[in-house]
Amino acid sequence: MSARLLCLSLIALLAACSSDKPAPPSQAPQSAPARAAAAEAPVPANMRALTGLLSSRQGYLPAGGEVELALLVIDERDRPQQLLSSEKLIATGQALPFRLVFNPQSFPTGARVELHARVSQSGQLAWRLPPVRITQPETQALGELRLERAP
Repeated sequence: MSARLLCLSLIALLAACSSDKPAPPSQAPQSAPARAAAAEAPVPANMRALTGLLSSRQGYLPAGGEVELALLVIDERDRPQQLLSSEKLIATGQALPFRLVFNPQSFPTGARVELHARVSQSGQLAWRLPPVRITQPETQALGELRLERAP
C-alpha cells in the first residue's frame, strides 16, 4: 500500500506543478517599438533630456549587448559622486538611439557632469564611451556618439 500511496503522491505533485497560468511578464529592457514610442513622447515640462545615437567604428553595436547610460557628477579625482540619471537598453545590431531624461534642479552648479555609456556582452565589458562633458542643465541633441572597444 505504501508504494501505491507514493505513486499517488507523485502524480498529485506533478499535477500541482503543471498549471495553465501564463508566465509573468519578463523584466527585460523595453523592446525596440516600445523604446521608439518612449523616445518620441514629450519630455515633462520640469525635466530635460539628452538625446543622441550610440554607435561604434563599424557603425553598429552588437545585437543583444546590454547598454548602460549614466549622467554622473564627477569629482576632482575623476570619481563618480552622484548619479543624476541612468537608462538601460538592449543593442539591436544597429546604431542605437537614446534619450536620457534628467531633472535640471539636481544638476549642480559649477560641478563637472559627464555622460558615460558602456556595453556589456555576457557580463563582460565590450565597449565604452569616452566621457562626454555636459555643461548646461538643458535639453541637448548630442548627435552620434562613438563607443570604443574596451581594453
